[in-house]
Amino acid sequence: MDPHIPSDKRDFTGLQLSNTCSNMNDRLPPLTALRAFEAAARHLSFSKAAAELNVTPAALSFQIKSLEEHLGQPVFRRLNRAVELTQVGRMLYPGTADGFAALTDSWRAARRMGDQTALTITAGPAFTAKWLAPRLFHFAQKHPEIELRFTATLRILDFARDEVDVAIRFGLTADDGLYSVPIIREWLTPMMTPALAADFATPADLHHAPLLHQDDTRFLKPPIDWAAWFRAADIGVAPSHGGPTFSQADHAIDAALEGAGVVLGRISLTQKALREGRLVAPYATALTTEAHYRFVCPKGAEMRPQVKAFLEWMEAETADLSSYEASKILIPAADVAP
Repeated sequence: MDPHIPSDKRDFTGLQLSNTCSNMNDRLPPLTALRAFEAAARHLSFSKAAAELNVTPAALSFQIKSLEEHLGQPVFRRLNRAVELTQVGRMLYPGTADGFAALTDSWRAARRMGDQTALTITAGPAFTAKWLAPRLFHFAQKHPEIELRFTATLRILDFARDEVDVAIRFGLTADDGLYSVPIIREWLTPMMTPALAADFATPADLHHAPLLHQDDTRFLKPPIDWAAWFRAADIGVAPSHGGPTFSQADHAIDAALEGAGVVLGRISLTQKALREGRLVAPYATALTTEAHYRFVCPKGAEMRPQVKAFLEWMEAETADLSSYEASKILIPAADVAP
């Protein structure tokens, strides 16, 4: 450096050139080359990757070579009848796979946002069978332009990956980062056919009644079962003699509808049967749980016309639940926990 040049006038050309080279080295290779690499690394086969991408093996091999030239290092070790990832390839693959998965999810979400006709809903099997399915005709009459699709499962589906628009979820889990609206407060009380109710006029009469049991209420915190309800009603200890036990609430309700016994019915699943008089809930005591049903969708999706229409319809359909609550003494299950 010329000693006569002031220190604040030093030449930074070398540093600028270094930064420019660094930026050039960070430039990504063509998307087609990355896509070819991701498929080949996932299959560890050029021929299978080529078939998946609908290109020839030679074309796929060209894309891989293009990526390796761009990177300056091989990503595959070519063997006689197979390929394996080099250390560099193993380093590159996870981020590439995650990137394409995220891109696919975003593409599906964007495509659904533009679809104003289809609506895919997921809910538990019991809620689908006892609440949604019997009412779909009314929604279809009101909104013939909307094509409904249902996935009945207890598994928590991913909105983007599983291409779901709305989830009806039950439980205590928080819906962080999602649009979530409570739609049904759950409570349970003995329910039976009108004919059976004539034989068991008071809560104490249930000591001699055929009681139906359910496994799916045991996950509630605290669990709600016949022992808890007997404590809430202050009628002693629940009978120890057995009765049929069902893994799904809708099966227990079906048995009660046939007069097989008394079910500790969930209002969410029995609303229609109560309204039609096929089941009655003759006693005042009911147990509430902190778990409730929520209408859940990605934030922003609640403004889509078909999502908004479905939420408004559900809110209207559940509006009369308050009339059933008015005749009950609602007791938190936690208050009668052993």
